[in-house]
Amino acid sequence: MKTSRRQLIQTAALSSGAVALTSCERVISTLTQVGGNDVPEHLKTSDSADIDPDFHLLSRAAFGPWPGDLQRVKDMGREAWIEEQLQPESISDATCEMRAERFNTLFVRPAEAYNFKKPLLRDELTRHALLRAVYSQRQLFEVMVEFWTDHLNIDLNKGDCVYFKPADDREVIRQHALGNFRDLIRASATSPAMLVYLDGRTNKVTEKKPIPNENYGRELLELHTLGVNGGYAQSDVREAARCLTGWTVNLLKNSEGQLKQLFQPSRGVSYFNPELHDNGAKMVLGQTIPAGGGENDLEQLVDIVCQHPSTAKFIAKKLCAHFVSHNATEGLQQRVADEFTKTQGDIKSLLRVILKSDEFNAARGQLLKRPFRFIVSALRATAADTHAHQPLVDWLHRMGQGLFQYPTPDGYTDEEAPWMGTLLWRWNFALTLAGGKLPTVQIAAGKLRKALDAGHGKSADEVTAKLFAHFTGRKAQPHELEAIRGLNNEGEALGVLLASPAFQRC
Repeated sequence: MKTSRRQLIQTAALSSGAVALTSCERVISTLTQVGGNDVPEHLKTSDSADIDPDFHLLSRAAFGPWPGDLQRVKDMGREAWIEEQLQPESISDATCEMRAERFNTLFVRPAEAYNFKKPLLRDELTRHALLRAVYSQRQLFEVMVEFWTDHLNIDLNKGDCVYFKPADDREVIRQHALGNFRDLIRASATSPAMLVYLDGRTNKVTEKKPIPNENYGRELLELHTLGVNGGYAQSDVREAARCLTGWTVNLLKNSEGQLKQLFQPSRGVSYFNPELHDNGAKMVLGQTIPAGGGENDLEQLVDIVCQHPSTAKFIAKKLCAHFVSHNATEGLQQRVADEFTKTQGDIKSLLRVILKSDEFNAARGQLLKRPFRFIVSALRATAADTHAHQPLVDWLHRMGQGLFQYPTPDGYTDEEAPWMGTLLWRWNFALTLAGGKLPTVQIAAGKLRKALDAGHGKSADEVTAKLFAHFTGRKAQPHELEAIRGLNNEGEALGVLLASPAFQRC
């Protein structure tokens, strides 16, 4: 049964005596547990040696199951769950919003972001992403937010990007995460954060500077649309850059009383300056863009690159690698590419093809979790209570995935090899979390064990076996249980389960 925000507030009012004695975050923790962020009384696990297909779905199309999620998928059916997730606006997310929407910097206009210090902006962006991933009921949406954030990577450490990324997160990534690919690329092309990060704001043609800045034009073709092997040439990069000339961002603070020029918007807003645009004819990927198009050259460029066959193949391959396998079959990739072409880049349609495919169902337990997914899945599996303070965020940096801080435009990789060096930090995190030694984070270990025992008086070994199945979606093999026996306490056993090779993969 879903709990409305009104019911949560009523609960707070009834508990006003306790509220007066606790912090705001403690109150939110209590209310969100009442609202559903808790452990059910009874938990069932798989008795199969193979990973449960529904568990697999939650491990890839979500950041891992929260206690009770697996049973919910079984009750409603896989296809119904997928369709529900593809309509995130229909899913109440009140309990998540209580934790994640408390950060003032996330909702300000770019000009107002300059009123905040850079460390605060970086901190609140990171905490918001973590809390959304852990607690949102709109899990597939959050998975796609992470995917597109890497696809359209922006490093906060460059220039004024940190002031503009909150708006980019709202108006580019989150607004289009399950929408249309063309709309996503168009929004990104004129995002102030992207214009600063890839030097689009300095892309201009004048008598003194007749050669455009090709940085964004190159990445638009190489990373955002066609792919490095998509068949474009250096001449296409140059012509794309010419189409984009004149788009810039006002970075200057207007002095009090100073009359602003009519074409120049407020600080931190992107706009088109026709005086800096190359208005001649262009030829991109064999298609002519007539002279005199002005700012419409951008629209034609976006149409050309998004409709190119290589873009359909590149995005299909990247989505299949993220959700299925780094060696996904050419058949699946082609079906997704065909769907891209047929629907003109409808992201929901692409995900339906992938998540309902036999190839997806067969690829269980094959992908190594990146640090962000590993941490979030551990917090979800243990029904953790956190507000994502620095002690938790620090672990992301130790594992090499500080959010919004990857320096090059390709974003954090899905490839396995670069992450293998983080295994020691993963083991340390697992033992720290399970042992209750991670400040500001509490897990529901006792409730989990009780729910898995379900009042049957199971032995410690039996409950541990159930815990393994709860974390991994399958029955433990004898050697896996043997590795846990003889440990000093339940915290160590839980930590070893979270550090196990089986939990590292999804």
